Amino acid sequence: MTSNSAEPGSLLTVTLVKGGRTKIGYPASVVSDDGVRLTVSAPWAADGVRDFGFVRFEPGDVFTEHYWRDRWYAVKEVRAADASLKGWYCDITRPAVVRDGAVLVEDLDLDLWVSADGADVLRLDEDEFAESGLAERDPEAADRAVQALDELEALAKLGKFTALID
Repeated sequence: MTSNSAEPGSLLTVTLVKGGRTKIGYPASVVSDDGVRLTVSAPWAADGVRDFGFVRFEPGDVFTEHYWRDRWYAVKEVRAADASLKGWYCDITRPAVVRDGAVLVEDLDLDLWVSADGADVLRLDEDEFAESGLAERDPEAADRAVQALDELEALAKLGKFTALID
């Protein structure tokens, strides 16, 4: 492990930043960290239920979150309180920064949902991404974000999505 790796079983703080402001921060337990991919486990961190129409996140849900230091996305496996798989929520982000007991992730607005059975693969928030102005401010980052979304969607539609996290 590198000096910026986290030890399995240790706690760290996940901070998601969007538009230069902290969107949410929450404690998570380190599952593994090979110096490139960090995997943590955390309960649903928001208050109450969030119903997206295609999935509900609610108290009791457990997220196993995979962050890469060299990829432009994070993959979050979502399980209900009874351990049944709901699916995977993918945030398109800049590569994660892990240090000093924390993981910092910058959300770039684009998201992908993959249902547990793989039948539903939904691109989300493309309107927010367009309105964010990232393409004008940082065209390279905007291109990387779109490429990351396309990559995840292609893997999901080919039935190879879980190979990312196995």
